[in-house]
Amino acid sequence: MLPHHDGSPLYVSDQAPRPGDTVRVRVRVPEAWGAAASVHVRSTPDREPRFHEARPLGASDGWQWWEAEVEILNPANGYRFLISRADGSHWWLNAAGLFPFETLDAEDFTLLSYPAPPEWAAATVMYQIFPDRFGRSPAAALRETPAWAVPAAWGDPVATGQPARSHQFYGGDLDGIVAHLDHLERLGVTLLYLTPVFPAGSSHRYDAESFDRVDPALGGDAALVRLVEAAHARGFKVIGDLTSNHSGNRHEWFRAALHTPDAAESAFYYWLDEQNERYASWLDVPELPKFNWSSTELRRRFIDGPGSVVARWLRAPFHLDGWRIDVANMTGRLQGEDLNALVRQTIRRTMIAENPNTILLGESTNDASADFQGDGWHGAMTYTTFTRPVWSWLSKPGSPSSFFGLPYGTIPQTDGREFVDAHLRFTAGYPWRTRLATMNALDTHDTPRFRTHAIDGGVPVAFGLSATLPGIPVVFAGDEFGLIGIDGEGSRTPMPWDTADEPEVAATIDLYAALIHLRTAHAALNGGGMRWVHVGADVLVYVRECAEESVLLVAARAAGAVTLPAGAVVGEPTRLLGDAAVSMVGGGIRVETAGPSFTAWALPGVDVPD
Repeated sequence: MLPHHDGSPLYVSDQAPRPGDTVRVRVRVPEAWGAAASVHVRSTPDREPRFHEARPLGASDGWQWWEAEVEILNPANGYRFLISRADGSHWWLNAAGLFPFETLDAEDFTLLSYPAPPEWAAATVMYQIFPDRFGRSPAAALRETPAWAVPAAWGDPVATGQPARSHQFYGGDLDGIVAHLDHLERLGVTLLYLTPVFPAGSSHRYDAESFDRVDPALGGDAALVRLVEAAHARGFKVIGDLTSNHSGNRHEWFRAALHTPDAAESAFYYWLDEQNERYASWLDVPELPKFNWSSTELRRRFIDGPGSVVARWLRAPFHLDGWRIDVANMTGRLQGEDLNALVRQTIRRTMIAENPNTILLGESTNDASADFQGDGWHGAMTYTTFTRPVWSWLSKPGSPSSFFGLPYGTIPQTDGREFVDAHLRFTAGYPWRTRLATMNALDTHDTPRFRTHAIDGGVPVAFGLSATLPGIPVVFAGDEFGLIGIDGEGSRTPMPWDTADEPEVAATIDLYAALIHLRTAHAALNGGGMRWVHVGADVLVYVRECAEESVLLVAARAAGAVTLPAGAVVGEPTRLLGDAAVSMVGGGIRVETAGPSFTAWALPGVDVPD
């Protein structure tokens, strides 16, 4: 056992401080580790280190508790603890762990004075929907097929090669989503994330032709209103998807500027010649011309103020509950120009003015921490903090790697220690609030399906981790049906609704529902603290904690036995889910797993001395 602190209410007195406030921060030191002679908190107001001595609060359940104060003088306020032991050693505790040497400021704990995310974000469970492949209403058959489309019947296999790739059209629509809200309610998800719904020249619709209307092929504006109203009536939130990095090359703004240098929209893009013929685009894909955010008029139309695209869809009659921003990491960045902060801060300001109860998520496929310090994006859609580490731990050896963005050829193999190390390294740079709003995605519309390469029994382990680690659990539509797919296109399979009652499919749906209800039913899993209590090659044990309750969790990829020392957790566990065996041994707890499994037990809340 090691000293511990995180950003949860057990350790931080104010989750949404304002400039000028003073926040009390606590650290707990296990008596088994060694007595602390003194504890200091090191903060960095205006980037200059400052130390404040902590006061002892007393001992409880084998832990010493200490408390200090941090002044909120900057928008982002970093701090760490210096623990001096009676034996003369000195230890630094930051978000990356415990170290006997000074550490990076970038890995400090962080308190933010920016406006907080909506309260519902920390307790939400996301369900991602690719509209063309989710559900098809009777009205879809009466609509004209788009000119770009390669029509497909609902049961046809997904085309992963050209020319049908990205143009295969199954005809799913927004009323088709409404028809299946019963299924989503049964699962227990609370947030629906729709990939783009604007008119475009592809089935994925990331090549928007306009941001002013919903694609008629999806049912038009009225269908979005019906969907959001029906979802809200059942308690779901609904967020949309915007491409702030680029439009499609058939977008009305781009068409107005192409070959027309004096057009008002000419400044919206990066032109590589004086005739407005050649232009910069996303990864040199000509269908996706890149926005130039130095244009004041582009910002006014798209992201800035009540007349912008960002604001319009958040208010009546549409009432979206937020946005996921595509390619957020590349937005506003081209060679020597970097306007990313301007864009994300402007979007955030516009959303707060329109509806402060909305969420803003940004896609960043690599290390996202530098852009996610609270000034813009509430959380990240990223593959570094969770997706890649969990795939590496729970995929079959030799599985082909088609989305990792790394030249491995196969998915790298790691053990549980390396999984936790990678997870901690990438989450350490996030403020706690950001971490809670970051997506724990097993897969998305841009990746293979996790189950495709998972070890036998790996799905409950992986989704159990998604549901119970800090962050937003994510179900990509069809995961709960056991769908597979070798790449992003191959994963966009139409929902096989007629298989829902098949025994294997029904069991998988029940598994997802059980883990989602575990998440939503327990306060400790929705913003509570997080401690690793055992990290081994095949078995991971951690506890989520708050004052009211704790939840002990075991994720195992193979058979194993672990004995937790006395004081690691307190109380006798009560089973909530799963089949790992547990027993009390010599004041500690022994856990035994027979194979890949995920198990949860309830424990008492944490007693913090006054």
